[in-house]
Amino acid sequence: MYKPSQFKPAWWARNPHVQTIFADLLTSRKKPVGTPERLELADGDFVDLVWTRKLESQYTGPLLVLFHGLEGSIKSHYAYRLLKSLKDHDWPGVMMHFRGCSGEPNRLPRAYHSGETEDPRYFIEHLTERFPQAKLFAAGYSLGGNMLLKYLGKYKENSLLSGAAAISPPLDLSACEVRLKTGFSRVYQHHLLSRMKRNLKKKVAQMPELVSKLKMDNGVDGIGTFKTFDEQVTAPLHGFKNADDYYQKCSAMQFLSHITVPSLILHAKDDPFMTHAVIPEPHQLSTQVEYELTNKGGHVGFIGGKFPWRPQFYVENRIAEFFKKIYHA
Repeated sequence: MYKPSQFKPAWWARNPHVQTIFADLLTSRKKPVGTPERLELADGDFVDLVWTRKLESQYTGPLLVLFHGLEGSIKSHYAYRLLKSLKDHDWPGVMMHFRGCSGEPNRLPRAYHSGETEDPRYFIEHLTERFPQAKLFAAGYSLGGNMLLKYLGKYKENSLLSGAAAISPPLDLSACEVRLKTGFSRVYQHHLLSRMKRNLKKKVAQMPELVSKLKMDNGVDGIGTFKTFDEQVTAPLHGFKNADDYYQKCSAMQFLSHITVPSLILHAKDDPFMTHAVIPEPHQLSTQVEYELTNKGGHVGFIGGKFPWRPQFYVENRIAEFFKKIYHA
C-alpha cells in the first residue's frame, strides 16, 4: 500500500547529498545511549548488543530491535538518534551489531552481508526466550533494512515480530552497486569501501589462513569497487557463486509480497545510493506493507526544520508513530 508522505525537507537541505551528509554532521552524540552486552552465538562467534535499559524477564511491554547499515555501529547517527528517541518515548530498545562491527573483529572468517538472516534470527529467538511476554518490533537502516525485509519475507508468520520498519533499504542490490559507481555517489562508495578494506586487513592479519578462502587477485588494496569486494570477499566467504549470485539472492524486493506483519518502508526518490529500480510497484507489496516515498530526503537523511542549528529529524517520529499504532491496535 502506497502511503502519502508528510515529510517536508528543510529549505536549506533540499540537495540529496546535504540530506545524506548533514544527517550525520548535525547529530550530537555527547552522551552514551545504552549499555553493552555480548551475545555468544552457537558457532562460537559473538555479536555485541547495546541496551537502552535493563529489563526483567517478566517484562510485558514493547521492545524495539535495531539493525544498522553497512559498516554501521552504535556510533552511526541514525542508531544514536533512534535509541535516544526510544528513551524519550519510554520504549526499551536494543541494537545488534553485525559481526565485526562493534570495534572488535569477530572470531570466525564469516562476517555479515545484506541478506544474512541467521544471526538476526538467533538474536530474535534469544529475545523471545528471554522476554516471553514482550512484543518485539524491529527497525533496519539501509543494509539492515534490506536484511530485515528479507527476514520478514523468509519467515512470514514465524518472524516472531509484531511490526517492522525499513529506512532507505537497497531493495535491488545490483542497481545500487551500479549507482554507487557514478557521479558524486562514488564518494560514498570510496568512504565505505575504505572502512571495509581496513577491517578486512585487520581480519587477514588475525587469520592469515583467510586469504586462501578469498579470491583477491591483487590483494586488499586492489579492491576498488563494491562489486569487486563482493566478488572476491563477500561471495566466497558466504557461499555464493559470485557477486551477481549474491545480489540476486539477497535483494529484498522479491520478498516483499510474502511479508505478513505490519511493515513500513521509507524511501526518498533522490537517494544517492539508489535508482528507481529500488522503488517497488504496488503489486510487489504485501497488503501488510505500508510504502512511503518522499521526493527529497537523501539516504537515511530526511531532515526538516527551519534552521540548520535546530534540525528536525523525521525518521524517529515516523517510526514511533507507526509502531505505537500497531502496539495499541
